[in-house]
Amino acid sequence: MTGKFLDIAATPGVRAAQAANGSRDLSERSGDDQQPDRLTGAEAAFIEARDSFYMATVSETGWPYIQHRGGPAGFLKVLDETTLGFADFRGNRQYISLGNIAANDRVALILMDYPNRRRLKILAHMEARALSADADLAARLTLPGYRAMPERALVLHLEAFDWNCPQHITPRFTREEIQAAIAPLQSRIAALEAENQALRAQAGGQEAVLS
Repeated sequence: MTGKFLDIAATPGVRAAQAANGSRDLSERSGDDQQPDRLTGAEAAFIEARDSFYMATVSETGWPYIQHRGGPAGFLKVLDETTLGFADFRGNRQYISLGNIAANDRVALILMDYPNRRRLKILAHMEARALSADADLAARLTLPGYRAMPERALVLHLEAFDWNCPQHITPRFTREEIQAAIAPLQSRIAALEAENQALRAQAGGQEAVLS
């Protein structure tokens, strides 16, 4: 866990819980003078390989709202080492996340890699921008050929991130990942079936000659 992430997450209540549960070394750390975290190549590669993530915002009544966001792999873009962005596609038209960030721009993201049991947590400030107002941003975020209609750009200004432990992550695989894994097996089966068919034909020809 980065110092910045811990500094943001460790409220007095959290520090008290850490101390009560034997994590005093965590509660005594502080990152008050730290600048926002910066993404490295490892984070960028991980982020741009994902086809979904979970995003939490907070309503004006204090209730958290967690939303699943999905799209083609790489739809969440790393714009630079402290900035992320993605096209906000038209969905159920409830606009809960959009309304929440208008009052409180803080968001939390969890990005999952289920096959490899990895997850990345991100804390950021998020803003909505009109795609028509920034042609360069629109070009970087829109996805030609993807059927969903983008309504706006959502830009995230990174505060902190944390690579979480793999405990209790159940490996799950997409159809594409399963197909890639079994492709060699399917090729081998096809080759064996062809070989078996050829042997049967050869044996049948020999029987015909003997008869």
